[in-house]
Amino acid sequence: MAPPPLLLISLLLLSLTNSQCLDMLHRSDISDGLDTFSVTEYGAIGDGKHYDTAAIQAAIDACHKSGGGRVLLPSGGDYLTATVRLKSGVTLVVQKGARLLGGTKEGDYPKESARWYVVLAENATGVGITGGGEINGQGGEFVVLENERKNVMVSWNATGKCLGDECRPRLVGFLDSKDVKVSDLTLNQPAYWCLHLVRCHNSWIHNISIFGDFNTPNNDGIDIEDSNNTRISKCHIDTGDDAICPKSSTGPVIKLTVTDCWIRTKSSAIKFGSASYFDFRQFLFDNITIVESHRGLAVQIRDGGNVRNIVFSNIKISTRYYDPLWWGRAEPIYITSCPRFSYSKSGSISNIRFENISAVSENGIFLSGTNHGLLRDIKFKNVNLTYKRWTKYPGGLFDYRPDCQGLVKHNTAGLMVEHVSGLDIQNVNMKWSKSSLISGWGVPLYFRPNTVDKLSFHEWQSEKSLDN
Repeated sequence: MAPPPLLLISLLLLSLTNSQCLDMLHRSDISDGLDTFSVTEYGAIGDGKHYDTAAIQAAIDACHKSGGGRVLLPSGGDYLTATVRLKSGVTLVVQKGARLLGGTKEGDYPKESARWYVVLAENATGVGITGGGEINGQGGEFVVLENERKNVMVSWNATGKCLGDECRPRLVGFLDSKDVKVSDLTLNQPAYWCLHLVRCHNSWIHNISIFGDFNTPNNDGIDIEDSNNTRISKCHIDTGDDAICPKSSTGPVIKLTVTDCWIRTKSSAIKFGSASYFDFRQFLFDNITIVESHRGLAVQIRDGGNVRNIVFSNIKISTRYYDPLWWGRAEPIYITSCPRFSYSKSGSISNIRFENISAVSENGIFLSGTNHGLLRDIKFKNVNLTYKRWTKYPGGLFDYRPDCQGLVKHNTAGLMVEHVSGLDIQNVNMKWSKSSLISGWGVPLYFRPNTVDKLSFHEWQSEKSLDN
């Protein structure tokens, strides 16, 4: 009589070493009919010292040529690379315990600065990255001078390939691509932006962790530029600059959904713009926790684009002052539209809804449009705001940055409103700690009557808190 199948499996596992068992388990995880190409079979060493670029690219090319599948970076290796290019049908699997390390020399990247990425996919369909491992940009190698206020960074602008102090490589980029999926991954220490979607359609970013140096400028978490139908879920972002940042440079950004995320940043947790030449519409942000960020929810329209049909719901926010060098004065909610330059257009912002929001902040809500770019139909429902000062940075300033009026001296208000038509307040509660009342606060509500109309208040309360 033959032994039962389960007994046969148990006897087989007992005869294998631990490493053999793990290898079998891994192979079962990825054996769903897709071909797998290990970079070690193409010559990758994985010692973190020798470049594995050629081996990784050869595995990607072979996978693409065969019709698609997976390219595997096995656990235990540190794979140093210059730019590698993903292709249609290829999923890069950085296995848990493996790291893909970005090179730190200018020669590691293409001639065009627009393609300075450690991992780049361009005009690709059905492409992605997963596996539980890490992609590391070695951002610390780009720090010229450490500074607790803001680090001084390497700039490659001397070549003329780009201008200014932002000439550094990004970590991961998808350009003009469709059906993009990035999941179960750690993106660590970018030298510049971390994950960048440009003119992409149908992208899903799920269960990724992003860690950037808190004192490094421009190390954004996720930038969604001119891309449509994007879903971001269950992400953990802890970085020095804007965490989730839709931008419209060459086209609109339509249908963006962000859910179940945790964010901490020295800049804005969620920021529209400031590149805003085209429309933003049909966005949902739900179930998000924002911790000790310089700004919470920020809409910064400077280039004539319009914003409409946006929902922020079920969000917990704490904001604090960090330093005047960073845009923001700890506003939990910040909505502004003003022309970047004298010749720039004014964009409009309309039909924005904030529902079930709670915030503890060192500053108030800031709503500011212009004569030619009013904020319209802004609604707050079930919003609880606690104002409390716990840092020693001076208050008494309205911050219009970037550009526009800059910093303007003014007593702080719980809610500042100007150039708004249609503001609906339903069940909004403001509480003021003793520390905030003695720190330059003015009034609960400040607005210029000649710039504001169609105000509606239902169950709005302002009271002193019993604690400090």
